[in-house]
Amino acid sequence: MEELLAGLRAIAETTRLRLLFALSHGEFNVSELTQILGPSQPRVSRHLKLMSEAGLLSRYKEGSWVLFRLREEDLGGAVARAIVNLLPGNDELLARDLARMEEIRAKRADAAQAYFKTNAANWAEMRSLHVREEDVEAAMLRALGNAPVQSHIDLGTGTGRILQLLAPLTAQAVGLDSSRDMLAIARNAIEASGLKHVQVRHGDLYALPFVNESADLVTIHQVLHFLDDPQRALAEASRALKPGGRLLIVDFAPHDLEKLREEHAHRRLGIASELMTGWLQRIGLQLDRLDVLPPPWRADGQGLTVSLWLAMRTQPATSNTNQNAGAKA
Repeated sequence: MEELLAGLRAIAETTRLRLLFALSHGEFNVSELTQILGPSQPRVSRHLKLMSEAGLLSRYKEGSWVLFRLREEDLGGAVARAIVNLLPGNDELLARDLARMEEIRAKRADAAQAYFKTNAANWAEMRSLHVREEDVEAAMLRALGNAPVQSHIDLGTGTGRILQLLAPLTAQAVGLDSSRDMLAIARNAIEASGLKHVQVRHGDLYALPFVNESADLVTIHQVLHFLDDPQRALAEASRALKPGGRLLIVDFAPHDLEKLREEHAHRRLGIASELMTGWLQRIGLQLDRLDVLPPPWRADGQGLTVSLWLAMRTQPATSNTNQNAGAKA
């Protein structure tokens, strides 16, 4: 009862209702929310602090930014969503706020497109070396099947494509990446697709901000070959999986294209299935499926085979992992 009353008291102010309305349309930082609503930044920050403490909002630190969104879970989240649903759709003040939100989203989209344009040449070259992305995605969907997924974590999410691909299956999904530029692209794409149950976060694959046994599915798509210590990242992924949870990995099979190390920052020239099987066994995962997709024919004879590994969590989290690593996905 007291938690409900605290949430209702925290909403009882016009600016706070406007903030709830704005954050029901996506996540924003304090500067953006100040542009939308108009009051001073300290005033907006104070309102956000009070509503976060009341459990109505979730707050995330991302570099120098602090991002806010409606809380997804618990009573506070239910209260916030219920209040937003009661707000009048024809309110003139809310309509102006919505117009400013669209201006901010347009600026985000322009910035994301500029970054994508700068780097598109490298990605196009990479795509030409391996099987079509459509075929890889189809293989991922075949491996996972049609069963619904309550909680999905995508590690090294990049542009957020895997989050979008699996969104119809998932009730809640979080993408994690260390590149803020890539997260800008992902966030824009997710918002444009209207995927309100999907979010992205800045974070470290070696120290995931998720508690033990919090995810039903973890995906790692074309990420491990960039890492110094793939097994360590896999151990963190295993820690986040519930018993019976699944890990789907997509990466290159071993190859000898040294230029990918020199020009594209690849740490490893592919991953052998025997090596992957050993890694999975050591972290308590059982390999259930291995699919191999050969590269397209190329006149120069160079191409990359793509491997998909689907594994299941068969052992509980080890006792030395941190049970308080972060919030649930």
